Amino acid sequence: MARYETLLFDLDGTLINSVKLILDSYHHTLRVHGIPARTDDDWLRGVGTPLRVQFADWDDGSGKIEELVATYREYNLANHDAMVTLYDGIAEMLQEVRAAGYRTALVTSKNRQGALRGLNLTGLTPYLEKLVCVDDVVNPKPHPEPVLKALELLGTGPERAIFFGDSLHDMHSGRAAGVKTAAVLWGPFGRPHLEASSPDYWVSKPGEILSLVRA
Repeated sequence: MARYETLLFDLDGTLINSVKLILDSYHHTLRVHGIPARTDDDWLRGVGTPLRVQFADWDDGSGKIEELVATYREYNLANHDAMVTLYDGIAEMLQEVRAAGYRTALVTSKNRQGALRGLNLTGLTPYLEKLVCVDDVVNPKPHPEPVLKALELLGTGPERAIFFGDSLHDMHSGRAAGVKTAAVLWGPFGRPHLEASSPDYWVSKPGEILSLVRA
């Protein structure tokens, strides 16, 4: 019997290369609203959490945060298709794991509209059985709720599930939900950044995933 039966995946920085679009969207939003710029590193620390978490410093009860989110999404969607690409080997990996009978789900802090835009653009939609997006949960990553929700939708338990992600938030969410965690190293974060989350596995390229879960 294979060690795992359920594979959960983050989206941005794990399946699709959208990091430059995300950073450009944040920088554009602050410029439009006359807010002093933040560095790429400032924004990257929160990548993997919802927009309202990233913009929390401007949540003063005046509705400003809704304006920031709206500006971000308008720019992001307008530039999405020209900037988002697949990481090398992702499509082939997902085809292989589905052909081998593994259950799959997406667990993302992006809203459903944005997640589907990326999946449809890159042709990944058929390979992910269920989607858990930020609008499907009360408590987003790093809380365990998104991972637990994905397992519930698939009708599987945590014992034979593994969550692949590129950020600390992914690793913390997976660990708190009781699944194994695998940190991917082709996204924006290197091993030194992710070591603090003590992932169960390190994955340097998508082609390693099928061998890992079969071992």
